[in-house]
Amino acid sequence: MFILPIISGFLSGIISGMGIGGGTILIPALSIFLSVSQKQAQGVNLLYFIPTAAVSLYVHIKNKNIVFKTSFIIAGMGIIGAVFGAVLANKIDTNLLRKLFAAFLLAMGFYEIVKKDKKK
Repeated sequence: MFILPIISGFLSGIISGMGIGGGTILIPALSIFLSVSQKQAQGVNLLYFIPTAAVSLYVHIKNKNIVFKTSFIIAGMGIIGAVFGAVLANKIDTNLLRKLFAAFLLAMGFYEIVKKDKKK
C-alpha cells in the first residue's frame, strides 16, 4: 500500500527538480492508482510543491540559473492566476476537470514530440 505513494513521490520529485513539474506524474498517480479525487490530487500536489520547489529553487539559484527580474513578474502573475484557477477548479465538475487535465497533458506531450529543436 505504501509503495505506490513512495514511487509516485520519488518520480515526481525527479521531474520537479528538472523544472518540468511533478504534478504531471503525481496527479495521475494519485487519481488512477490511489483512487484520490482529481480535486484532492491537485490539492496534494500543491502542498507537495512547496518543499520540492524550495529545494529546486535553491539549487537553481546556486547554479545562477535564475533571471530574477523576469521571475518576479512571472511569479506575480502566477499568484493572480493561481487564485483564479483555484476558484475555477472548485466550480468545475471533477470528471470534467480530469478530462481537461488529460487533454492538457496530451497536448503538451504532442507539442514536445513535434517541436523543432532550436539549438540545432
